[in-house]
Amino acid sequence: MTQTYRSQKYKQTRQRGAILQALQQAKGPLSPQQILRAARRWAPGLGLATVYRNLKLLLEAGKLCRVDLPGMPTRYEVVRVHHHHFVCRGCREVFDTAVCRRKLDGWAPRGFLVDHHEVVLYGLCQECQCGTPKRLRKQKAARVVRWRPPAKNA
Repeated sequence: MTQTYRSQKYKQTRQRGAILQALQQAKGPLSPQQILRAARRWAPGLGLATVYRNLKLLLEAGKLCRVDLPGMPTRYEVVRVHHHHFVCRGCREVFDTAVCRRKLDGWAPRGFLVDHHEVVLYGLCQECQCGTPKRLRKQKAARVVRWRPPAKNA
């Protein structure tokens, strides 16, 4: 199966399909590492280098866009209607907002013309409001405590 991306033709591979599916099912933009973890559900042998190559290709084809948030690694999402993002300060996950309030009257200095805007909301997601942030739960679960016998005094 061949799919046309802009003026060039690229084959629709299993790996590329898995990457797109992972991004389409996400609740917000994903980092390359998050894309890799999610896409391995459909392409178990997928590697990080393949993810980066396909992200570059899909960006050039206009299928994806970069999401650059202050203090965070670049994330990617499928191109769709203009929207904003919510960053959870607990688990550091990024979520899409449902709408964009396009009324920007009075936001820019007098005489300035606004041609684009980005709004990032910060706070706690529902899960982090109810208890331990996901990031901390993952860290606790990842800790391995190894028992060592007490040192013998010589």
